[in-house]
Amino acid sequence: MKTPFSAHLHDWFPVLRWARGYGRESFTGDLTAAAIVTLLLIPQSLAYALLAGMPAVTGLYASMLPLVVYALMGSSHVLAVGPAALRSIMSAAALGAVVAVGGASFVAASAVLALLVGALLLFMGALRMGFVSGFLSHPVLSGFISASGILIIGSQLQHLLGLPLQGHDVVTLLTQVANQWSAVHGLTLVVSMVAMLALLGIRFHLKRLLMAVGLAAPQADLLTKAAPLLLLILSIVLTTWLGWDQQGLAVVGFIPSGLPTLDLSPLATDWWPLVKALFLPALLISLVSFVESVSVAQTFASRRRERVDPNAEMRSLGAANFAAGLTGGFSIGASFSRTVVAADGGGRTAAWGIYTALMLAATALFFTPYLRNLPLAVLAATIVVAVYSLVDVPSFKRVWRYSKVDFTAQALTFAVTLLIDLVTGLVVGVLVSLVLHLWRSSRPHIATVGRVPGTEHYRNVHRHEVETHPEILGLRVDESLYFANARFLEDQVAALVALNPAVKHVVLQCTAVNDIDASALESLGTIVQRLRDAGVQLHLSEVKGPVMDRLKRSDFLDHLTGQVFFTHHQAVTALTAPATPPEG
Repeated sequence: MKTPFSAHLHDWFPVLRWARGYGRESFTGDLTAAAIVTLLLIPQSLAYALLAGMPAVTGLYASMLPLVVYALMGSSHVLAVGPAALRSIMSAAALGAVVAVGGASFVAASAVLALLVGALLLFMGALRMGFVSGFLSHPVLSGFISASGILIIGSQLQHLLGLPLQGHDVVTLLTQVANQWSAVHGLTLVVSMVAMLALLGIRFHLKRLLMAVGLAAPQADLLTKAAPLLLLILSIVLTTWLGWDQQGLAVVGFIPSGLPTLDLSPLATDWWPLVKALFLPALLISLVSFVESVSVAQTFASRRRERVDPNAEMRSLGAANFAAGLTGGFSIGASFSRTVVAADGGGRTAAWGIYTALMLAATALFFTPYLRNLPLAVLAATIVVAVYSLVDVPSFKRVWRYSKVDFTAQALTFAVTLLIDLVTGLVVGVLVSLVLHLWRSSRPHIATVGRVPGTEHYRNVHRHEVETHPEILGLRVDESLYFANARFLEDQVAALVALNPAVKHVVLQCTAVNDIDASALESLGTIVQRLRDAGVQLHLSEVKGPVMDRLKRSDFLDHLTGQVFFTHHQAVTALTAPATPPEG
């Protein structure tokens, strides 16, 4: 029998649920998924570490313990956490505004940022604050991610072209490229272009070509997943054999062997000023990471008919970031591409993440010296091919056609992110979307309604052929009533009554009213008083139970000149019924 404590422990550590029935079949599927993900993760982790401004080996560090922690605490069986392009560029941008890029201080600051992100997510997850993801609307997030994708590609131009570029915004980078175009390093450009074309061919055509020559689908799929790593190895062999590094082709350089160690030195430094400077970026990274994580997890959970707990995802992602910070890594998040690989590769439980971490540990122990001559141009090409799909141009057209207001928030977020910086862009996007929401809800749709002939249904008089009564003004308010729209309701009722001098009854149909705050309650009282002075009664219809409960706790109903009717039809029927003559 489960006690409340054991149930709470199972919520924090879902591994206690699935580990009991773990068997050979699950082990085989998880081990296969881990092997395939490892092949994909090695080049990606190195590339995203450089994108974050960190030493390449920290990409491996950020992929080990976080995977183990998520396997123990995450509610998804296939979600892949670790280095990701968007988190890397956000981390680099946030830290670049505080600490000079490169050196021990930058690495320490990156660890502090990951720890801060982890602490915020753990804190919010412990308080079950999964609802905060709603503060990032889809258009704002889409505009932010599209601009981030362009910035990520722009940040790799120096490695693709072999130019010493400075700056983070696209205009500065493109201006520098134009001014230095004659200094582009030819060999670097050729290597990067060939690598990019090869990676695109692998992504879109290799599996089909392998099957066309007779390879079975599983083998073709495995080779396709391994091909980016094979390309990486080929580039190292060619660089070493042909001496490209001696001809000006930039390479990764020495990568130390060994496993990450528990490093508490970031906590021993003068960290408080750094925490204050990084708090807002850490909060934004936390929100973006959580929104993406829970979105990817729920997508695959629905396919596999599994359940994802948003609060568990928040806690596990926080713990994984904390683990990354303590082991010399950087801020991490969910990877959609690696999650697809884990699911398609046969992953049955989150244990595949533990096996992946062990394989990466073996790589860090025995194979990092062989990565010395890995060209930065190949890693840059890996990043560009991985992130170009983030730039979702069609979404701008879709949002424009559907809602000009949402498009305004999306376009403004995109522009500010692209031209100023990531943090400012996301903050502006969130604030603009909230302001636009307040503006829209401050002017709610208020429809004058009449009865559809032969029914008890009431619809907008401007959209349907309906029956109305000259002495009754039926109004349907299509929004909850609160401080921002209370005065608008007052003005609309007064204007409509003035246009209909024969009106003796105003009936507010409250079908869509889910809440009435204190300001709106005062406005309703004002409406009652003004209508009373004009010889008109105010009635309510179809008031929802929770709203009615709150009205009963006030004195509003004592001053209401009319009645509260269960349905709008009952209100119209009662108010149009002939008066019963007095007896005698």
